[in-house]
Amino acid sequence: MALHGVMSTDEKAMEAVTERRDRTLTLVARDRLEELILTGELQAGSRLNELTLSRQLGVSRGPIREAARLLERDGLVSSIANQGVFVRQLSVEDAVELYEMRAVIAGYACSCLAKRAGKEEKAELRRLVEEMDQCIIEVREDDYFVLNLRFHDRIAELSGGRRTSELYSSLGKEVRLLRRRVLRGKDAMEFSNGEHKEILKAIELGDVATARDAAEQHHISGKRRWLETL
Repeated sequence: MALHGVMSTDEKAMEAVTERRDRTLTLVARDRLEELILTGELQAGSRLNELTLSRQLGVSRGPIREAARLLERDGLVSSIANQGVFVRQLSVEDAVELYEMRAVIAGYACSCLAKRAGKEEKAELRRLVEEMDQCIIEVREDDYFVLNLRFHDRIAELSGGRRTSELYSSLGKEVRLLRRRVLRGKDAMEFSNGEHKEILKAIELGDVATARDAAEQHHISGKRRWLETL
């Protein structure tokens, strides 16, 4: 029997199990909420209703609340005192800044990768570009969007710089709030993947300067096309 105020081994074990379960539920809720936001099911400016979301996701309101805190850290939602948590609505100024910051980081990542990419890295990027081509033929916008994100994330990851990858990723989720508007329709996807091919060609040739320029211009082009949708 445990002494008063002192937890027994069994009680400690049970508490640890409960904590792990709560963490797992929070992460599941976070991933699902992120998906709802990035796909546009939860639109910019909309309020997160804990009760509705807990029913929809099949978890209690606690994990929803904790998940919202994690998403706020990622820049996808914002909390307003006495009003609630809302899907973040980026200003034009914020969006332009994000695009331009990503352009610089992407350019650096591509220049680094052009110096060090081996056959496996080049083949992986080539496969992603080819899969995006197939999505264009079949007009699968959602699949193209996912592969597009993967292409850029892998370049950052393969560049060899941990901070480069972390910085690019940290800015990426906020930009995703905008990019679906840019990648709608076959023409938009063809234009986008055409620029991917220019980036890939420079990396395959080991052309550091061209790889940097192509990546930067690709992101600046994305900014311009987003501004045209306003």
